[in-house]
Amino acid sequence: MEMRERLEREGIRLSRRYGQHLVLDWDLLRRMVEYAEVDREDTVLEVGAGTGGLTLLLAERAGEVIAVERDPRLVSILREVLGEKGLGNVRILVGDVLKLPLPPFNKVVSNLPYSLSSELTFRLLEEDFEVAVLMYQLEFARRLVARPGSEDYGRLTVSVFHRAQVEILEEVPPSAFFPRPRVRSAVVRLRPRKTPPFEVESEEGFRRVLRVLFHHPRQKVRNALYHSFTELFPGLRLEKKERREALDAFLPAELAEARVRDLPPEELARLANLLAGMERDLSHRPPQEV
Repeated sequence: MEMRERLEREGIRLSRRYGQHLVLDWDLLRRMVEYAEVDREDTVLEVGAGTGGLTLLLAERAGEVIAVERDPRLVSILREVLGEKGLGNVRILVGDVLKLPLPPFNKVVSNLPYSLSSELTFRLLEEDFEVAVLMYQLEFARRLVARPGSEDYGRLTVSVFHRAQVEILEEVPPSAFFPRPRVRSAVVRLRPRKTPPFEVESEEGFRRVLRVLFHHPRQKVRNALYHSFTELFPGLRLEKKERREALDAFLPAELAEARVRDLPPEELARLANLLAGMERDLSHRPPQEV
């Protein structure tokens, strides 16, 4: 039975709002499996298994598939489809992948719900795996691979670059999905880095610096930090004049004068480390010595 017929039979309407779009293009699904080089040695995680189109193809190639789906209506169809094919190597987890404890896996192949792209990406990067092949909204995919100085370059770009290598493999038209999304999509391959390309003193501190800086992407670094000083350093009680003096004293001119969006990830990490040192130094000084 065709997937759309199954949905109609069960009276299920998929939600564009929550990014529920089934891939109708079986050749595209097969390419996604090929991009991940899935074989019998692999345990593959699929997030948002839906009605099981991709799940079936993964189960034919993988040793085991861990299929996560939060919509109980779709889970019933997924179980039915797998039962018809007699596939016993699929473990279905029902619930929110952002909250579920995940069993070990070494690859990920998924058509992700677009409304949760960022949260799901960082959730996956908390795990230990070799490669992920993921379907994203094209706009999001472009932000993942953006170059410094471009409009798409931002906090997402830098945060993911620090933890993974990313490449866009192909763009996908709306006609490949049901229901059709209003945007184009892209298949992306993501490989977690065994060694980060640069070191940061504190992951949390680095994320905090990126967050405040990219609120002001077109500003010079000095000005962006000055305007966000209390948010970035809530424990430092400095007057406005003292804040400027501190930034001028601790930041090299080439960093202070650069525009936020123009700084490559390595320089943003350097900046975050300098700011961590500044915070330590100032927190141990009497205010009048700033």
